[in-house]
This record gives sequence, C-alpha cells and structure tokens, in this order.
Amino acid sequence: MNISADAYMNEPVRYPALHVVDLRGEGAKVTTPYRNMVINRVNGSCLRLAVFEGDYRWHYHPRSDELFIVVEGCLAIDLEDGRELRLQPWQSVTIPAMTVHRTRAIGRTINLCFEELGAETVFVERAE
Repeated sequence: MNISADAYMNEPVRYPALHVVDLRGEGAKVTTPYRNMVINRVNGSCLRLAVFEGDYRWHYHPRSDELFIVVEGCLAIDLEDGRELRLQPWQSVTIPAMTVHRTRAIGRTINLCFEELGAETVFVERAE
C-alpha cells in the first residue's frame, strides 16, 4: 500500500450531517485489498472506515490522536517500542499523536477510526 500523505489528508467527506449511513453496507461494498474513506465529519474531526488486508506503512500523526474500533476481523497495531496491540471486533484503542505505529490486518479487517479531519500523516522508515 503506497498511499501518499496528501491523499490521506485530502480524502473527501462522503456523507453530510443528518444522513443515515449504513456502515456495514459501506464495508461490504469494498472489493479491493485497501480502502480508507472519510464517512462523515464531527466538528473538526472525522469518522473513517478502513477495509484492508496486509500491512500499512509505519507513520505518525503530529497533531492528532487516533481512536480505532474494530468491527470485523483482527487489527494488529505495532508500536515503535516493539509492543503489539491486537484488537478483535468491538475492541478499541487510542493511539496518541506523535506515536510511531503501523496497522496490520490479520485477514480482511474493517475498522472505524476517529481523528482530526485532514490529520497530517508522516511516513517513516523502520528497520524490521
């Protein structure tokens, strides 16, 4: 997955306020190995729906925390200090701003993420 920071930051908001969104249906429509979309906006933040398989790149967000909620599959979040967090359906965790991490889907995984709309993403190289 080679997603640019600009593409991530400029993802359009799919639905306006007062629009009922079928999140299960949105996830079911995704047929590619990776799709991360902004579903809607809440004040200066957004709700993202991510459907993916495999590993996402190492990165951090300088000014935005991320709250992950897994709704299907298993999401591993690797931290720079060597820890691995594993989330099963209906488990959540907050990754603080400036925390270098990567997400890995164990099989096809669907998660929700709350973060600042237009959160800056800085990709980093990390030796495995």
